[in-house]
Amino acid sequence: MKVSRVYSPDIYTKIMLAEQDKKDDIYRYEMMMPFMGKWDCYHIPLKPTHPGGYDIIMANNRMGLMPPSAVDSSLESSIDLLSDEKIWDDCQSAIETALSRFEERGIELKVTDYLYSLFLANPTNAYTVMNEGYCGDGGIPGYIMAWLVPSKETIKRLPSALAHETNHNVRYQFIKWTNDINLAEMIVSEGLAENYATTIFGEEFLGPWVTKTDMELMPLIKEIIHDGLEVTGFDNITSYLYGDEMAEIQQFPKVGLPYCAGYATGYYLIKHYLEKTKIPIEEATILPAKEILDEVEDFWT
Repeated sequence: MKVSRVYSPDIYTKIMLAEQDKKDDIYRYEMMMPFMGKWDCYHIPLKPTHPGGYDIIMANNRMGLMPPSAVDSSLESSIDLLSDEKIWDDCQSAIETALSRFEERGIELKVTDYLYSLFLANPTNAYTVMNEGYCGDGGIPGYIMAWLVPSKETIKRLPSALAHETNHNVRYQFIKWTNDINLAEMIVSEGLAENYATTIFGEEFLGPWVTKTDMELMPLIKEIIHDGLEVTGFDNITSYLYGDEMAEIQQFPKVGLPYCAGYATGYYLIKHYLEKTKIPIEEATILPAKEILDEVEDFWT
């Protein structure tokens, strides 16, 4: 098992000092190209195929990453914060620990080489605001990343967030991802990832995608989620998973749910499953969603 990094602060500094017309290509070819295997899976090109077309910069802007055109001297202090080697050491250790726990359980990982990086988040992006300044992505095996508005709190939470993303990275080495994936898989996947992160770092590192949920609303939330478990397509799943506010931003249908209600439901569903079955979370991580859901029908009542 090998975990490598793309050290982004040096690239951000280069972008910051570059002429405006050079910034985008530095971002594309030095920061994002190493993750090309990931972007290919999502069918995201580094450069648009026609003027104004979809590309990696547009895609990342939507997810809340800082656009290269905005990387100037005003971000120097953020780049300096991100340059601390201890942050990178802690993140590397979190990923290695999260991976090694599977191997210790006798689960042979199908991917041996992993690449990760940390990026700057756009503090004005709605995703960034709702996620309290940090987020991540680990859905494509071999690639793990997080982005943040650097602060004492977000930096402290990075290792746990990366453990969450590493759990996704392992799950999708064993569970085939499809474009018509349903809500049931997403709920189970997010619940496994967040429970895995808290197994390693403790419940004090639960993400806002769980802690912001009003528990008094959970009976209604569970009813709506349960009715939608077979829903497919990201446009239809978004409101169930991320809530109506996020769906409205994307101009997707709303179903009457608050911020990240699906994440919270998944977390408590998997917590219930683990307590009921006593199956180690590493083993649960690679099980089909249906097998897990069949064991916890009582969760919904």
